[in-house]
Amino acid sequence: MAYTIIDNRALREEAAIEPDAPITGEATSETQIIAIYGKGGSGKSFALSNLSYMLAQQGKRVLLIGCDPKSDTTSLLFGGRSCPTIIETSAKKKLAGEEVKIEDVCFTRDGVFAMELGGPEVGRGCGGRGIIHGFELLEKLGFHDWGFDYVLLDFLGDVVCGGFGLPIARDMCQKVIVVGSNDLQSLYVANNVCSAVEYFRKLGGNVGVAGMLINKDDGTGEAQKFAEAVGIPVLAAIPADEDIRRKSANYQIIGRPGDVWGPLFEGLAENVATAPPVRPKPLTQDGLLGLFSPEQTGGDYQLRPATQADMRGGVFAEKASLEIIYDEV
Repeated sequence: MAYTIIDNRALREEAAIEPDAPITGEATSETQIIAIYGKGGSGKSFALSNLSYMLAQQGKRVLLIGCDPKSDTTSLLFGGRSCPTIIETSAKKKLAGEEVKIEDVCFTRDGVFAMELGGPEVGRGCGGRGIIHGFELLEKLGFHDWGFDYVLLDFLGDVVCGGFGLPIARDMCQKVIVVGSNDLQSLYVANNVCSAVEYFRKLGGNVGVAGMLINKDDGTGEAQKFAEAVGIPVLAAIPADEDIRRKSANYQIIGRPGDVWGPLFEGLAENVATAPPVRPKPLTQDGLLGLFSPEQTGGDYQLRPATQADMRGGVFAEKASLEIIYDEV
């Protein structure tokens, strides 16, 4: 009985403590976690490798995480060499009864820390599930305790479901950057990502779009018009230049201070750091097609409904209904 009295007194004392006042200011984080989405082949991995390198040369602590099953994010950073992925390393260590260590999956170059989540072999698993498993392992390795200024996540933008949409759906990043060129397919993907951001914002999410990176810019202006239409800024426009193409193909870093392309990536680094996450206004399919001339897209075509005769390759005659109608009793 005496124990019960003491316990009740302790509970009353605890209940009498006033809770901390709610935080009413803008949420902040020491680490900027930024997810970059783009269509496969849009050049997002090339841009991210150079951006992360430039940020590191500016004295920032940068972690680059490849979240594309192709595992090519870090190839340019490491001179064409592929590093062991978290997925494959985890599988091998599990078979051997060993634990994955950070030195098994994370590698560095000139101040940039980088790793690849990887993905399953073709036909042997779900890429999105692999992403989820990879982040679960990162948390076990201490992801939330690492001290970085920037964590850059390179995501395949062709799909924004399952694990690929994880940063947007679970507020795992503060902002998103979309990568695209002056072509319909890459802008279609960029618009899909904006739609995903807007969808989760309506559900109470906080992730916004910081802006767009135009790659292989040939000056035709469709990507610029897209950014203006959805209400996001252009963070940088990397020109369709033969020197850039050749150096990228040879796994050369061009985002270096003092390099001919250095100022381009210095400006990108500044814009990435300061651009606030905004709520985009995704376009409809017709709105997206409207960025291009009808001659470019076939957008002047009008839908023609098919008929039963069309489906049969000839004449079709309506048959009487076989429905049985019973007389009322």
